[in-house]
Amino acid sequence: MPAHTNRLIDESSPYLLQHAHNPVDWYPWGDAAFARARAENRAILLSVGYSACHWCHVMERESFENPAIAALMNEHFVNVKVDREERPDVDHIYMNAVQILTGRGGWPMTVFLTPEGKPFYGGTYFPPEDRHGMPGFPRLLTAIADAYRNRPDEVRTSVGEIHARLAALETHASGGEVPGVDAVRAAAAQLARAVDCEYGGIGTAPKFPNTAAFDLLLRGEPRQAELALLTLRRMAEGGIYDQLGGGFHRYSVDQRWLVPHFEKMLYDNAQLVPLLLAAYQASGEALFARVARQTLDYVRREMRDPSGGFWSTQDADSEGEEGRFFVWSADEVMQILGAEAGELACRYWDVTAAGNFEGHNILHVTRSVADLAGLARRDAAELQQVLDTSRATLFAARAQRVKPGLDTKVLTAWNGLMVSAFARAAEVFGDDAYRRTALDAVAFIERELQRGERLLSTWKDGVAKLNGYLDDYVFLAAGLLDVFEAVQDRAYLEKAARLMDSAVAHFWDQDEGGFFFTSDDHEQLIVRSKPAYDGSIPSGNSVAALTLLRLSHLLDRADYRHRAEAILRLFAEPMQAQPFGFAAMLAAVDFLAAGPREIAVVGDPADPATAALLARIRQAYLPNRTLLVLDPTSSAPRPAVLADKRALDGMPTVYVCHRMTCSAPATEWDAVAALLT
Repeated sequence: MPAHTNRLIDESSPYLLQHAHNPVDWYPWGDAAFARARAENRAILLSVGYSACHWCHVMERESFENPAIAALMNEHFVNVKVDREERPDVDHIYMNAVQILTGRGGWPMTVFLTPEGKPFYGGTYFPPEDRHGMPGFPRLLTAIADAYRNRPDEVRTSVGEIHARLAALETHASGGEVPGVDAVRAAAAQLARAVDCEYGGIGTAPKFPNTAAFDLLLRGEPRQAELALLTLRRMAEGGIYDQLGGGFHRYSVDQRWLVPHFEKMLYDNAQLVPLLLAAYQASGEALFARVARQTLDYVRREMRDPSGGFWSTQDADSEGEEGRFFVWSADEVMQILGAEAGELACRYWDVTAAGNFEGHNILHVTRSVADLAGLARRDAAELQQVLDTSRATLFAARAQRVKPGLDTKVLTAWNGLMVSAFARAAEVFGDDAYRRTALDAVAFIERELQRGERLLSTWKDGVAKLNGYLDDYVFLAAGLLDVFEAVQDRAYLEKAARLMDSAVAHFWDQDEGGFFFTSDDHEQLIVRSKPAYDGSIPSGNSVAALTLLRLSHLLDRADYRHRAEAILRLFAEPMQAQPFGFAAMLAAVDFLAAGPREIAVVGDPADPATAALLARIRQAYLPNRTLLVLDPTSSAPRPAVLADKRALDGMPTVYVCHRMTCSAPATEWDAVAALLT
C-alpha cells in the first residue's frame, strides 16, 4: 500500500495520477481548491507539467516526494496540479505570467497565485537546495509564504502589474490591411538568415523541429527550399530521429541534432510527416518518403489506441533514467549482430566504445550507404540489405527492454493533426492502410468526443471530458479537409464546415475579430486568451485562417474568406514584425495572396483512368491547392467556377482554375502537368 494518497487519485490524466501518491496535499484545478484558498486566505501553489516531461519527474523525485518539503507546501499553500495537455487554457495564461516575471518559460512550471487565481510570483524547475544560482525550493516556499502573510501590499502591487501585462498580451489592434505576398517573401528571407547552413535548423542549440517555419521556406526561392531540405536530411540522419523504431524525439539539445530530449510527442510527429511528404514531392528524394512512412508506422504501432484514436506522448525516461531505452554500447551491438554485421552497423550508426552520450551511443547516421559500401568494398544494394536486417534485429532486441511510459489520453486537437498526416500520406503514397487509419481516427472522435456540433477535448479509458478548445475545432476541421481531399467523400467536407461554423458561433470575437482560445460557455479565467503565436503547435487562429480559406474555395463561401481576412488583418502587425512566431499564419497569407490552384478532375471515380490521373496529380508539390473529383453523373453542388465543366468524350478531364479563370480541359498527363507548373 502506498504511504500517501491524495485527491489526484480520482483523476484520469496519467500525469496527475503520477502524483497521486505524493505526500503533497494536491488538488486538481477546480472550485474546491480556490474555495479553500479563499476560506483560509492562503496562496495557491500551481504546478504545471506533463507526463513525458523529464524535469517534471526530477522535481517530483527531489521535492514532491520529500516529506519535509511536502509538509512545507501543505502548511503554507493550497497545492494545485495541472496537466498542461488537458488544460492548455490554464497553461497558456500562467506561462505568459512566468515569462513576464523571468523572461523564459518551460516545464515544470511553478506559479504562486492569490485565491482569485492571479499570479504574483513564478518560475519553472526549482532544486531542493540552493544550486547553480537558483534558490532551493524550501527556501523559496518559506519566502513566498512570508511575503504573502506579512507584506500584502507588495503582493497586491505584483498582482496588479502582472495582470495588466497579461491583459495587454491579449489585446490586438487591427493592422488595417491584409498582408500580401511581399510579407511572405520578407518573412522567408528573414527566417532563411537564421538557419544553420551546416546542420540545418534555426540557430545553434537547442534545436526544435520548427515545422511551420520550414514549410514556409520550402515554398520559397530555391535557396530557401534547399535550407528546408537540408534541415530534414540532417534531422533524419540525427539522434533526434529514432533510427530503429521511427518517429522523432521532442528536440535536440545540441547543434548537430545528435542528442535529443528523448520524449516523443504526437504533435511533433503529426506535423513533421506532412513536411516530409512535401519535401518528397518537391525533391523526389526517397529518404523523405522512407522517414515519413517509418514515422507513421511508429505511430500506428506504439501511439494508437485499439479504439482508433491516437495517444499523446511517450516518456523520455525508463527505469528512472532519461534515454535509457534508446541508447547502446558497442559491446551490445556486436554481441547481438555478430562480428561482420556488427562492425558495419557500428560504422553506419557511429557506435564506438567511448560513446557519444554519457558513455553510451545514440544511433545516428554519419555516412551514406554508398560511402560505407566504398569503404567496406561491398555492393551498396547488398550492404543496404545487411543494414535493414541489422535494424530489425536491434529493434527486436530493444523491444525486450523496459519501455518508456505512455500517456494514453486522447486529445482531440492532436488527433486532428495526426488525421491530417495520415490523410496526406494516403494521398501521396496511394496507401489504403493510411487512409483507413485516418478514417478510423475520425470515427473515434465522432463517437467518443463529439456531442452534436460541439467537441470535448480529452478522452481516456472510456471517459471524455472538458469543453473543447479552439485548437480542437480547427485542427480537426483541417484534418477533415485533408481526409476529404484524400477520399473525395463530400460528407467530410461538410463535417469540416459544420465544425468551423460551431467555432464561429462559440469562439469568435464579435468586437475585434479573431478566435478566442476558449468558448463562450467555458469557465471564466483571469483573462480570455486569443492565441496567434505559434508554439510547439501552430496557433488556433493560424490554422483557422487557412481552413476558412480552403473551405471558401471548396464551398463557394465568401463569408469564410471574410473571416479569414479579418484574422489576418488583426495580426498583421506582429506577423510582419515576428515572422518566426507566425509562420503558420503566413502560410494562410500565402494561400490568400497567391490564390490556390483549384484542380477539378471530372470523371467516374471508379474508372482506373481517373485514379491514374489523380495519383500523378497527388505526387506534385502544390502547397496552395484544392482538389475536387466531380462525378459527371452526380447532382452534388459545385463551386460556381466549375458549374459547367464536363468530361471530354467520356474521358477523365482535368481543369485547373486560378482566380476564377479556368484552363482549357486536359485529358493527357503531359497537358495536365503543364497546368500545374
